[in-house]
Amino acid sequence: MKSAVFPLTLLLFLPILLFSQNNEGKMKWAMDWTKYDSNHEAYPIAEEQLPAIIDTDTYLRNDTVYLLSGIVYVTNGATLSIQEGSIIRCDHKTATSLVIAKESKLIARGLRGQPIVFTSNNSPKGRKSGDWGGIIIAGSAKVNSPSGTGVIEGDYNPQYSVYGGNNSEESTAIMTYVRIEYAGQKHSSSKELSGLSLYALGSGSIINNIMVSYSGDDSFECIGGNLNMNNLISYKAKDDDFDFSLGYKGVLYNIIAIRHPYITDISGSYAIEIDGYDKKSGLLSKESVSQVIVKDATLINLSDHSNYQHTHAAISSKNLAKINFSNSRISGFANVVKFDKSFKTYLDIQKSFSLENSIFNVHDTAVLVKYEPKTGTRNILKYNMFTIQFKSAEDLFTDPLDKKNPTFTLKQSLDSYTVMQ
Repeated sequence: MKSAVFPLTLLLFLPILLFSQNNEGKMKWAMDWTKYDSNHEAYPIAEEQLPAIIDTDTYLRNDTVYLLSGIVYVTNGATLSIQEGSIIRCDHKTATSLVIAKESKLIARGLRGQPIVFTSNNSPKGRKSGDWGGIIIAGSAKVNSPSGTGVIEGDYNPQYSVYGGNNSEESTAIMTYVRIEYAGQKHSSSKELSGLSLYALGSGSIINNIMVSYSGDDSFECIGGNLNMNNLISYKAKDDDFDFSLGYKGVLYNIIAIRHPYITDISGSYAIEIDGYDKKSGLLSKESVSQVIVKDATLINLSDHSNYQHTHAAISSKNLAKINFSNSRISGFANVVKFDKSFKTYLDIQKSFSLENSIFNVHDTAVLVKYEPKTGTRNILKYNMFTIQFKSAEDLFTDPLDKKNPTFTLKQSLDSYTVMQ
């Protein structure tokens, strides 16, 4: 019997061992283009203001610093192209946003050593979350609503605010090596502007190597569409780091969400919030709910034993949403995942959620559900590794509190964790 047990145990630990070894170099993709202490950056002053309407193809050069003031619409099928290394200062005194209307395009191709930067027009040390609105892109892919279309959230010109359609392969945006800083204004519960809002983008769009930092609302918001994305960073957002709704479907690879226990929205904020469908519109079909696959995620709340009581769940799943994680690290939160009352049985959860080959460190019940009895819910986390006692970010990661160059690779050996079975 003993000889039969050893190979089984080895097989159980082998994928976790490989995961731990791979984690050592996992963050290299985030080097050379990110910036965590941008409030000290002395960006050059703006030299040229963008017009309120861009209705012909326009190219922004990196030898000019641009001012984005008020709401700037890209319309009439025009393409706004931005050269690598360009800096766009965004007015903190007005309601400022960049809106790419349906059928128009944004091409923002930064480089690792020359990222494109959208940042507050405030002075160093004076910038704050929500200084300006954000970037909004409206596509023509599918959304989970009876009409198949919608209107972007906020006070925008209705003529330029429609999104959605049936073009699942549409290409509305190319964004790579882009930083979005101090965006995300929240005017009310019905007027919330995220750092980067993607409405119904299709598989032809390209979104990768994007950092949204110090957003006053969500960092990334995906409403409908079917876009795969990779290399995304959300840093110290006030509300959710990644928000998915209206039937969004996609694969996310290499994502980082770094939260702080004292930075949160009054309604509760999560590293990931996913909503299967809009309760007001109704469920069109079981196949139409939001469904996300997440590979290699690092979800960290920088909490310790003095402030962990201010944290929430890492993941909030609502209205039968489907989300699957693998090779991920979840640390510093109260719970791994919270399900709303639409999940009425353990079978509902089994069909909608999975966590595989991952490590988690939470200080309360790992899985929260609304139904009774709650027994057995921890089974959805089996064969993952976890800490027996809650540990601070500094205990688990190499240098998570460094203000200029934080690193989030695991520093403890496998002996520090326990495997759920």
